[in-house]
Amino acid sequence: MKQKTRKKQNSLAKKFPITIELIRSRQAEGYIDVVVGILCFLLVIALAINLFPVFMKKQQLNTFATELVREAEMSGRTDLSECVERLKGQTGLNPQIIWDCDYYSGKKVQLNGDIMVILKDKTDIGFFSFGSFPIEITAKASGKSEIYYK
Repeated sequence: MKQKTRKKQNSLAKKFPITIELIRSRQAEGYIDVVVGILCFLLVIALAINLFPVFMKKQQLNTFATELVREAEMSGRTDLSECVERLKGQTGLNPQIIWDCDYYSGKKVQLNGDIMVILKDKTDIGFFSFGSFPIEITAKASGKSEIYYK
């Protein structure tokens, strides 16, 4: 039995002498490890490049919410369409805005009344052509009204 396998090996070695030696040799093993390592590193970098804009959008949404609440605190009201349009133009975002306030009358908030805004926006996370995954980003900010209504 061993002789048959040796005969097969010898006949293969005669037909493909360089290939058999390369398969038995372990000299290039380190090069393959390096290539695989570099490939994995490049995939991680590509993933980071795709996720970075999502973190930037979250930061912009937080800033949007903070500035919107600060404007509401100083004016004592929540109908801030001018401020919203200005912030939309600056950030390029178009979030859904939800107010949660202690209303005095209409859209006015009495002195020391709680003002809270929740902003929601959707973004896609995709990894090249493997598809996109929509996620919802939420930002919250709160404060107290600084205006007294008689």
